[in-house]
Amino acid sequence: MADVRPTLVEELVASGVAAREARWIVEEYAVGGDPDATAAVHAAARRRLDGEPLQYVLGHWPFRGLDLDLDPRVLIPRPETEELVEHALVELARIDVTAPVVLDLGCGSGAIGLAIATELVARGVRARVVGVDASEGALTVARANARKHGLAEVSFVRSDWFDGLDASLRGRVHLVAANPPYVGAEELAGLDPVLAHEPRRALVAADHGGVTGFADVAAIVAAAPAWLAPGGALVLEHGDRQGPAALAAARAAGLEAFDRRDLAGRDRVLVARRA
Repeated sequence: MADVRPTLVEELVASGVAAREARWIVEEYAVGGDPDATAAVHAAARRRLDGEPLQYVLGHWPFRGLDLDLDPRVLIPRPETEELVEHALVELARIDVTAPVVLDLGCGSGAIGLAIATELVARGVRARVVGVDASEGALTVARANARKHGLAEVSFVRSDWFDGLDASLRGRVHLVAANPPYVGAEELAGLDPVLAHEPRRALVAADHGGVTGFADVAAIVAAAPAWLAPGGALVLEHGDRQGPAALAAARAAGLEAFDRRDLAGRDRVLVARRA
């Protein structure tokens, strides 16, 4: 059987798909060079040319060594969030607990919590990781990703931030990790058009205290101390103009707080510790 893949790549490039993306689409939809896959390849290419994110077209994307299934029910994990995981692991190493309790607030695809669980297992640490999201659709995707990677010990709870969590966790959580919505409604229009394909509730937050898109960040920071164990930490991604407000909110909540910059040198991740 002739391998149709080289020809398909050429056709997609001629239609306007970037060469690298064309190769990825063909590899995804024409497994083994199957000639019957031509229609599926061209349908996927049309989705990409219509502006749909490549990650949704392919249906999966790498994140810190995990291959995560994705669809429009969840945000696409980005490099900044990979950095958040690194900061979270540093905090867990500092705390040095045999079986830490970890909350992944607004877990979406499960990227943060599943990456933390996987990397802790590689270090010989068995954590209790709980993924939390208000969207049942997002939780469905996250649960599927947990099964895909054999992480049966990771559990998931439908909750609006901390509101629906079991009260027995109060004061017992060693790490809260969160990538909440932090884009203002008016800001969204000026950002990458690809964001229009992602779940708006996971991107856009109300303004708070005169800070654009800060409401969810403020709510999480204010509530976190009641859930953190002594010495525990909140590691939270925020907008690149929200660093001073995030630090102020954390210190007002009685937390020792620092801000970490991303690879582009922008304030991006709040690290706030309970004494």
